[in-house]
Amino acid sequence: MRYLLRSITLFAIGFFLFTGIARAHFGMIIPSDDIVTKKDKKKIILDIKFIHPFEGTYMNMERPRGVGVFVKGQKISLLKALKKRTVRGFTTWEATYRIKGPGDMIFYVEPAPYWEPAEESFIIHYTKVVVNALGLEEGWDAEVGLPVEIIPLTRPYGLWTGNVFQGVVKFNGKPVPFAEVEVEYYNKDGSIKPPADPYITQVIRADRNGVFTYAMPRAGWWGFAALITAPYKLERHGKKYPVELGGVIWIKTRDMR
Repeated sequence: MRYLLRSITLFAIGFFLFTGIARAHFGMIIPSDDIVTKKDKKKIILDIKFIHPFEGTYMNMERPRGVGVFVKGQKISLLKALKKRTVRGFTTWEATYRIKGPGDMIFYVEPAPYWEPAEESFIIHYTKVVVNALGLEEGWDAEVGLPVEIIPLTRPYGLWTGNVFQGVVKFNGKPVPFAEVEVEYYNKDGSIKPPADPYITQVIRADRNGVFTYAMPRAGWWGFAALITAPYKLERHGKKYPVELGGVIWIKTRDMR
């Protein structure tokens, strides 16, 4: 009987770890507005966190190593504007940026490496989002120069529900053939109940040119994470572990009414 109980306990622990591994981690940077018109406030508030977006479970996020905006070919650091926040007992971050003129702005985050004990690896997700300001649609397809980056081939704003989004996955500036891309919906209010686990995270492959395509079936924020195993390892307690690098972009869709 004791052996049976022990076996059941070990199975339960193993199952928990397995399902934990199945969860997709996403870096998030969500702006207070994705299209700023002349009537809107000229201030963008960025919500920065590390989360399972569909399930709404958070991870503690250390202070990012880099936060900035790429506009008109120039990187502007927003680290001094960074403020620590706590959500459901977990550390998140917030930054504010005042719009200085028309055009597309690419906000990005370089996080500190996150240790994931269930996978025995580190996770670094380079995350970005594009905000359009004052009607000038110029710069949305620019490359920030992140180690892993999704370059949009579809303009990443002004999208209706059901529109297709295309992007190309790049690592050190070069396309990644057949890259794996995870897709999740930000189920903010938890109203969507998946019938099975595979519905939580959609998984697609890029083609031989690193290009992927996905049609977004619901209004809201969608995260796309291109995942690559780093060609290096990081040390923890005297042992070196693999590193998952992610290039993440967030896209918003609206219902046509």
